[in-house]
Amino acid sequence: MNENESPADRAFRAEVRGWLEANLSGEFAHARGLGGPGREHEAFEERLAWERHMAAAGWTCVGWPEEHGGRGATVRQQVIFNEEYALADAPARVGHIGENLLGPTIIAFGTDEQKARFLPPIVAVEELWCQGYSEPNAGSDLANVQTRAALAGDHWTVDGQKVWTSNALESDWCFVVCRTEPGSSRHHGLSYLLVPMKQDGVDIRPIVQLTGTSEFNEVFFDGARTDAGNIVGAPGEGWKIAMATLGFERGVATLGQQVGFRREFEGVLDLARRTGAIDDPLLRDRLTRAYMGLEVMRLNAVRTMAGVASGAPGPESSISKLVWGTWHRELGELAMDVLGAAGMVADGEPYDLNDWQRLFLFSRSDTIYAGSNEIQRNIIAERVLGLPREARG
Repeated sequence: MNENESPADRAFRAEVRGWLEANLSGEFAHARGLGGPGREHEAFEERLAWERHMAAAGWTCVGWPEEHGGRGATVRQQVIFNEEYALADAPARVGHIGENLLGPTIIAFGTDEQKARFLPPIVAVEELWCQGYSEPNAGSDLANVQTRAALAGDHWTVDGQKVWTSNALESDWCFVVCRTEPGSSRHHGLSYLLVPMKQDGVDIRPIVQLTGTSEFNEVFFDGARTDAGNIVGAPGEGWKIAMATLGFERGVATLGQQVGFRREFEGVLDLARRTGAIDDPLLRDRLTRAYMGLEVMRLNAVRTMAGVASGAPGPESSISKLVWGTWHRELGELAMDVLGAAGMVADGEPYDLNDWQRLFLFSRSDTIYAGSNEIQRNIIAERVLGLPREARG
């Protein structure tokens, strides 16, 4: 607990902590620690039931305005909630994308009809969402999107392919960035559509990852349909809205993530003590640097909180993504070096990984997804520091 917190924030922290302690017991006692990186499919139904239990008690979407089903929690209280959730070792959330990405986007840019239709099922965890951004030739270069949509009467028809779509198999809806203006290129002519996933025109193909799981998927749209009113903003405003969604993605929700990182670091530190690796001066130096990296992330989060309070973070949020992505990947590498030769052998057949092997393999993706490190550096250079744009072909 931060001793500089106001009495109201201390009371809020005590309320969150007390509710989690009381409810992560009995029926949900076994839910602690379920899910997470590399274990995305673990006990999905149990985690869904837990999150709906949270919703019934008013603990989903805590930062949303009260008129949209939230608690109207301040930024600091949202940080407190995420910290306490991670400290309680509560299960990985299944409604994260709807709650933290699509919901705030609808609140900021959606019509009254869209707010009434889509926000309540997110709060109640009755509808799950996935993100249709990346394509085979438009990953970090998102402006190269080729998935297209055409308006025909009272519906849009969508054709194209998305890739690296997290949790697509479990999702009911997808927010899709697609090209709605024929002949347009780059950032122009894009729109932001809300597309139902449970229809004949949507084909989902899981992608097996290094961890042996399939969080990511390919999604093929072949004549998929969605109502004409399921466009957020006006046609052609897709780029602006997609960038706002990315800002929400790198906002307050990432602060609780740092508590999870701290728990992982403490686990690696304990492993180093048990194996004797802490006596190696090089490994001890890397452990020290990892601790320093945690503090840098925390201080940077505090620095950017004022910007979050006024809306979605700006391009400065790329600093956080660059820092945590690189730090987490290096922690995975450190864990394997602490394990030594034992880290080369799976725990069992056919591919039974331990937590540290899974951390090492999954964290390889941290510097790629949600914008690669190279893209983040370009954003920081051009949009934050005002340096000349990189030469483009």
